[in-house]
Formats: sequence, structure tokens, C-alpha cells
Amino acid sequence: MIVFEHVHKAFGPKVVLDDFSLEIPDGKTTVLLGFSGSGKSVALKHIVGLMEPDQGRVIVDGMVVGDLSREALAVLRGTIGYVFQFAALLDSMTVAENIGLGLQSRLLEPGEIGERIRESLALVDLAGSEEHYPAELSGGMRKRVGIARAIALRPRYILYDEPTTGLDPVTSAVMDALMLRARDELGVTSVVVTHDLRSAFQIGDRIAMLYQGRVQQAGTADEIRHTADPIVRSFVEGRPDRMHVISAGRT
Repeated sequence: MIVFEHVHKAFGPKVVLDDFSLEIPDGKTTVLLGFSGSGKSVALKHIVGLMEPDQGRVIVDGMVVGDLSREALAVLRGTIGYVFQFAALLDSMTVAENIGLGLQSRLLEPGEIGERIRESLALVDLAGSEEHYPAELSGGMRKRVGIARAIALRPRYILYDEPTTGLDPVTSAVMDALMLRARDELGVTSVVVTHDLRSAFQIGDRIAMLYQGRVQQAGTADEIRHTADPIVRSFVEGRPDRMHVISAGRT
């Protein structure tokens, strides 16, 4: 389980996370939903120790991430796959080389590395693409390679940062299906950062709506869809005019 306990994070005068607390249950897909700048991606980076909280704690499998030694943090990161917003593939490497890079650091035998590459590409419907270069792939295909790279590590957790950004509706639906397949076939716990409502309601077992650096509401997709919370409802309905009314009422 991943637990955020009263996490505070600021960059100079800008507060990004403000008393942010959330439990992410095992074996489920939890979506972090919210406006741009609400702290979603910053929260994600705390899970793998790319950022440390100014206050509070992030706990993964009973371990406080900020207290781990460099060696222990490396072990923890080995249980976590990270799918970056723009895939973050190395253009000079083939698809197979991009996926195999993380596997080589685990000192696996070449045969096992090859098998994992083939298995992970098959899972994202890209079998046979090992020798292609990123420039030869569409944006959606590059993102699928990013998922394959995460899957190849056989992680306990997969973190997705804006997986459907920049994709057309059909390709976005394919990405949703792949994330669900990874959850169901691999049994991973997934955390998905997005502002894409359609995707969130499709894949999320639980959805946490962030607002001004903290959880405004967390619940099932139906609970978020039919919420009475005015801030969450303004986001779900796409009503920025309601936000002005809410903000005025708070001044």
C-alpha cells in the first residue's frame, strides 16, 4: 500500500501540496484527478523519491520513502514502473534497447532480457516492433512502448503520468484498455495522474480529486461523477464559471 500522510511541498512561495493525505489500496487503479497545477504529478514523484516532502511522510509497503538509504531506495524503485508523460524513450536506441536498458541493470541473462522484451511488447500489442526506432513510431505507439518498458520490470506498482495527453480519442481508449490489462493480468497497483475525465472514469477503481494541493474528494467513479461537492462538480461538468462563484464565496 502507498500512503501519503499530511504531505506539504512548496517551491519557494508556491505551495503545491498542502496537508495532502491519501491511501492507495493494493491491486487497484487509483486516479489522481484535478486542474493543471493542482499537485498531481508532484505527488507521483514523491512515491519514487524523486522529490521529498517539506513536511509529512510518504510510505510505501511500510517504508518511509524519505528515510531510506540510497541502496534501499534503489531496491524500492525496482518494484515500481514509471510511465512518463511523453514516454521518455532514447531516440538513438531501438524499442528493444529502450526496454532492455532497465533490465540490464538487474544483471539478467540476455535470454531472459529478450524474453521479457517480447512478452511486454506482446502485452501492449506491439509484438515484432523490437528493431524499430522511436522516430518511426506514432505518439500512441511510443506511449505503449513506455508501458512495455515498465511492465518488463515486473513491478508491484506502475505510476502513469498523463498517459493519454496528446492522443486522439481512439488511441486514448487503447491506452485505457492497456492500463486495465496490466492491472488485471499482472495484478499491479496503478496510480494514474490525469485531467482526462473520460479516461479517469473508465479505468479508475478509485478517484481522488485534488484541489489547491490537497484531496478535495476521494471515492468511486460513480461517487465522483454524482458528487455534491461544488468544486468537484465544477470540474466534472467543465464549468469554470462555477469556480469563480466558489472562489468569490471564500473571500
